[in-house]
Order: sequence, then structure tokens, then C-alpha cells
Amino acid sequence: MGRPLRRRHAEHGSRSRCHGCGCDANAPINEAEYESACAGLLRNRPETLIVTDHAENYVNQRAIVKLAADARLPAIYPFREAVAAGGLLAYSADVSDIHRQVASYIDRILRGEKPADLPIQQPTKFQLGVNLKTAKTLGLTIPPSLLLRADQVIE
Repeated sequence: MGRPLRRRHAEHGSRSRCHGCGCDANAPINEAEYESACAGLLRNRPETLIVTDHAENYVNQRAIVKLAADARLPAIYPFREAVAAGGLLAYSADVSDIHRQVASYIDRILRGEKPADLPIQQPTKFQLGVNLKTAKTLGLTIPPSLLLRADQVIE
């Protein structure tokens, strides 16, 4: 599921393909649109699904997990919660670590620093989640080395 570009492309009257995967740039924003987009995507017989970290995908992650499961399509998600919802894999920034970084910035701003003078920060800590139940359903074997690195394993 690619980046939601519906509003931007509507203004310019253009459509495009995302990263050669055949996704429509007018990305879905609700469950019915996800079902329609997934039906179109499945006609291309993909082997895997990589879900991007955009807000619409977060809001509709349960629908995406269900659609991937119904299609027996291995998928990786950018949200840890997707693994708990039945997704196969999730690799995401550690939200608690991000909150600590935000708190540090708020403190600096409250002490008088100008926000424009603060450096841009990116996540430095990431989490890997694996759902072994989903892997078994898909007939996949997760390598032990990956399981050892996982922060969350659902059996």
C-alpha cells in the first residue's frame, strides 16, 4: 500500500504508479477503498506486500492485515500493532524512544531555545515484531536468527 497522494494528485489532475509495484497513486483512505485497491493489486499476483507508514495505513491497519491474510500474502508493516492484529512482520521505530526525544525538545524550547535552531532528529531505536502463528498459516519458516533479534514474538 503506497503513499496516500489522493489530494495532491487531484489538484494536478495527474495519476502515477508508485515504485513500480502497480499501486494507484490515488491511495485508499477507508476500508472499502482498501478492499478495492487490494483486489486490483492481487490481479498482478504479488509475492509480498510492504505497507508504508502513512496515517491512512495506520488507521486502516486491521483492514490491511485482514486483506493480506485473506490473500495469503506475506506482509511487513511499519507499525508494531499490526503484528498483534495478525500481521506477519513489523519493523518500526520505537515510539517510547521517540517520545523521549520529543520531551527533550519540549524542555529545550521551554528553556528558551528557538525551535528553528534545533537539529532535526531521526529515530535511533527500532523494533522487530514477528507473528509465528501467521507464519505457520502462510506455510513460512522464520529463521532462528531473525527470531533471536525480534523484540516481540507472537506464538
